[in-house]
Amino acid sequence: MAPHSKAGTALAALRADLAGDVLAPGDPGYDEARTVFNAMIDRRPAVIAQCANEADVIRAVRFGQDLDLRIAVRGGGHSVAGMALNDSGLVIDLRRMHEVTVHPGSQSVRIAGGATMSHLDRATQPYDLATTGGRVSTTGVGGFVLGGGNGWLDRSFGLAVDNLLGVELVTADGAAVRATAQENPELFWALHGGGGNFGVATALTLKLHELPEFSIAMIMYRSDNGPEVVRTYREVIGTSPQEASGGVIYLTGPPEEFIPEHLVGELLCGALVVYAGGEEDLRKLAQPLLALPHEAEIIAALPYADFQCMLDDPPGLRNYWSAEFLTGLPDALVDVYCALGDSLPVPTGTQHALFPQGGAIASGPTGFPVPYRDAPWVVHPFGIWEDPADDERCVRWVKGVRADVQPWSTGAVYLNFIGNEGADRIVAGLGAENLRRLAAVKQEYDPDNVFRFNHNIAPVPS
Repeated sequence: MAPHSKAGTALAALRADLAGDVLAPGDPGYDEARTVFNAMIDRRPAVIAQCANEADVIRAVRFGQDLDLRIAVRGGGHSVAGMALNDSGLVIDLRRMHEVTVHPGSQSVRIAGGATMSHLDRATQPYDLATTGGRVSTTGVGGFVLGGGNGWLDRSFGLAVDNLLGVELVTADGAAVRATAQENPELFWALHGGGGNFGVATALTLKLHELPEFSIAMIMYRSDNGPEVVRTYREVIGTSPQEASGGVIYLTGPPEEFIPEHLVGELLCGALVVYAGGEEDLRKLAQPLLALPHEAEIIAALPYADFQCMLDDPPGLRNYWSAEFLTGLPDALVDVYCALGDSLPVPTGTQHALFPQGGAIASGPTGFPVPYRDAPWVVHPFGIWEDPADDERCVRWVKGVRADVQPWSTGAVYLNFIGNEGADRIVAGLGAENLRRLAAVKQEYDPDNVFRFNHNIAPVPS
C-alpha cells in the first residue's frame, strides 16, 4: 500500500490505533505470520492485523470494510484448506487473544477467540474439569467449536457445540454482539455448526464436565492383523460405556520409544481406547484387544491435557484430508477399510483413521446444523507428508478412500474434517433444510458475505 494513498493513510492509522501489531509485506515477521499448519498453503495477505482485544477486532473489521478488502480470520490456523489466509486481503489474526477463565462453581469456561486446545485444557485440568476438544493440542478452539467439534471426549460429553453456552462476536459492520439461548437465539443456533460465516468470534463460553480420571490403551499390531483388530475394536466399543472412545488407525511406524526399532517406517495398525475413568476399568474394557498378538502397548492413567499433546502433528508438512460418516461397520466394510489401510502411502505421516461415534453424540440435541450426529462410525483419511513429489499419490489415496467407502456413507460430513470439496459437501455438512435457515441468518448479519473464507454460506433473504 503506497504510503500517501488512501490505503496507505488508513494502514498508518490502523498501526497507530491497534494495541496489537499490524504487518504488511516486507515487514519483519510478516512471512512467519502468514505461515499456517498446512505447508501446501502459500498466500500473501495485504495486511495482517494481530489483534490483542475485542476493540482491535472491531477496528480491523472497519478498516477492511472501508478499503473493501476481503477478510479472513485466523484462530489456530489448522484449516486444511488454508481458510485462515487470503491473497491481497486482510487477515484478522486472533492468536494474541488466548486468555482462558475457568468458573469451577458453574462448571463453565470463557475462552478468547485465539486460544488453542492446549490453552483450554491446561486451564481446566487443575479443577479436574474438561469439555470436548479436538484430537490434538494445537487446534484452535473457535473454529473447532463453531464447526461442530468432535474429539476424544465426545461420546462422554457430546459434540463441542452441545456444550456451547455463548459466543461474543464482531459482525461485518463492526458491531459487538453476544449470542446465547436467550440473546440473539437464531444467531446462537447458527453458530452450532455454521462456522465463521457470521462474524469474528472474540470469545466463547463452554460447559465443563467433571473428569477426575483419564486413561488410555494404545496397542500396535502388524498391518496384516488389521481385519481382526478392527472387528475386535468394533465389539469392544459396542459393549463399552459411553465413557470409552478412541479409534483404529493405520500409520507408518513412528520413531517413538514404544515402537520396536524394526517396525519404525513399517506399516502398522493401531488401536486406541481412551477412557474417562481409571486404568483398572480401562484394562478390563481393552482386554480383548490386548489378547490379540501385538507388537507394542501403552496402558496408563494420565492427565487428559497431557494426552492431548501426545498425538500432535508437527506444522510445516503438506496436508490433504477428507471424511465419510458411515451407516455402520459391517464385515464387508471392515475388509474394504483394511484393504485401503494396506495401500496407505508409506513412509509418510499419512494416517487412515476410524473413529466411533454414538454415546452422548447420538443422544445429544437434534436441532442443530450437525447432520452427522447419528452416524455410528466415521472414516477419516488424513494425508500428511513432507515431499511435494508425494502430492499426487497422497491426494489420490485420500480420494480413493472416500470413493471406496461410499456404499456405506450416510451422506453427511463434519466440515472441519475436509477442505474445499464443493458446494454439495457444504450441504452435506450442514443439511439442506438447515442451510436455508442458515442463509437467512447470514443475510441478517453478513449480507455482503464479508466473511467468506470458510465453508461458505451464501446470504439469501428469508
